[in-house]
Amino acid sequence: MGQVNTPFWETKTLDAMNRAEWESLCDGCGKCCVHKLEDEETGELHPTNVACKLLDRHSGRCTNYKHRRAFVPECVRLTPARLREIDWLPDTCAYRLLDEGKPLPEWHPLITGDPESVHKAGISVRGWTVSETDAGELELHVVDRSL
Repeated sequence: MGQVNTPFWETKTLDAMNRAEWESLCDGCGKCCVHKLEDEETGELHPTNVACKLLDRHSGRCTNYKHRRAFVPECVRLTPARLREIDWLPDTCAYRLLDEGKPLPEWHPLITGDPESVHKAGISVRGWTVSETDAGELELHVVDRSL
């Protein structure tokens, strides 16, 4: 009988993953690239339907990932240490889930083998976002949905 290989995300900590493994955890939902507004008084975050100008809103991937910080200096480079400081990642984010000791969702591309599965599950930004280059004032784009 053949040996069953346990997936790397079930055996390695986030800190122990190599770059390719780490990058493959991204499901391509694009939600981390959607602008959020912070209430100055309460600190509460309010999601908008406005996506970063570099986000391909169909695929949920950055159009210039390698050089994104040259065009969007405030773009956050996610690391295991930073992950624990960030409170705006979506509840469905694989990095967040694994850090909390939870499994990947059944629609995650690493589970399904299909990069479209995140979109088919309705988890991504596809179909409900606009680019920041077309949006105008962010305050006009606050949405009543959790990310």
